[in-house]
Amino acid sequence: MKNTTGKVFWKQPLTYLLLLAGAVGALLSERLIFQISSSPENSSQLTQLSVTSSSSKTDGTSNSERSSWLPVRAPISNSNFIVDAVQKVGPAVVRINASRSFSQRPNMFDRGIPEDFYGFESPRSRNGPVEQGTGSGFIISSDGNILTNAHVVEGSTTVEVVLKDGRRLQGRVLGTDSVTDVAVIKIDADNLPTVSLGDSNNLQPGEWAIAIGNPLGLDNSVTVGIISATGRSSNDVGVPDKRVGFIQTDAAINPGNSGGPLLNQNGEVIGINTAIIDGAQGLGFAIPINNAQQIGEQLIKVGKAEHAYLGIAMQTLTPELKQELNRNFNTNIRLFTDKGVLVMQVVPGSPADRGGLKPGDIIQKIDNQTISESENVQQIVQNKTVGSLLELEINRNGQNLNFQVRTGNLPSRLRG
Repeated sequence: MKNTTGKVFWKQPLTYLLLLAGAVGALLSERLIFQISSSPENSSQLTQLSVTSSSSKTDGTSNSERSSWLPVRAPISNSNFIVDAVQKVGPAVVRINASRSFSQRPNMFDRGIPEDFYGFESPRSRNGPVEQGTGSGFIISSDGNILTNAHVVEGSTTVEVVLKDGRRLQGRVLGTDSVTDVAVIKIDADNLPTVSLGDSNNLQPGEWAIAIGNPLGLDNSVTVGIISATGRSSNDVGVPDKRVGFIQTDAAINPGNSGGPLLNQNGEVIGINTAIIDGAQGLGFAIPINNAQQIGEQLIKVGKAEHAYLGIAMQTLTPELKQELNRNFNTNIRLFTDKGVLVMQVVPGSPADRGGLKPGDIIQKIDNQTISESENVQQIVQNKTVGSLLELEINRNGQNLNFQVRTGNLPSRLRG
């Protein structure tokens, strides 16, 4: 019997060595494939190679089985929508340096509202007869029309506009509207970069929001957040004299951002940054661009804006308010419903007065739209043009009546 032990044992190390070399080679090959596939320009090539290789076989196995050994990754994009939006709009964002005497400062600051509520940078000096502030704006036409906030330039003696390329140009105020806090400035220049305007009527909470401006003189600063809410009433924001349904955002708006653009993820302007609440974080407000554009066009054409006006004082009706008024025998008001908007007062000679409305009337519908809050009435009226005819359904002493009221122009004494 032959001894084969020696022959077998000398072959085993060689076998182990071959197995080890094969394993190392497989690992290196897999690592190399992963490195190649991680490159964006090679990803599509690997995908094509995998499909081509698998389709060339005819051994009856499925395509997924043939190519499963080859890692395939989707192309990696280096684009960033925030960077794209800023690069698109940034050249059209300007800094506004405004000077005014103390006697000409906007009267909104005399109502107990902190100056930085509106994001207007505090004056650099209070010792002289003139104060200076910094705000923002954006170019809407290549020949030099600029949208900004009214409070940034209202009462200004001089306005300087600083472009992103460093040019400093004198600006003249074409018009301001204190009701919406919108203003238009004109500079003498041609072929200027402009912004693209979006649609603020279709905004949804949760959408991206990008704010660009010059907070504290730091030009073209960018902050990012989301749309927190839309249609915030002026009472919600704390400026009851304004007639705007504000956009709320948590994108940081700081002093000096006022008048700058609020953008969507496509780099389109959806609002004008206008308000911050002193002491609060993540609470910024912007004027919807659809409203601002409408006002801006009027300011460019005639230097002032018209606002539809009814001439009533009103309050949202509740069961508690109904009960309280019905118990008060000093009034002639008797309510038979607790839903709608109660007319508390009618201004003599106003459109509402001429249309036949009386205190105690309950507005239930306007143009077939159900009315449940006073903000509904305000929003409908402010979206109308002067002279528009409104169809009102009123509940008066338990009877439903129909009235037609033609809107008038808001009197100057009520514009703040």
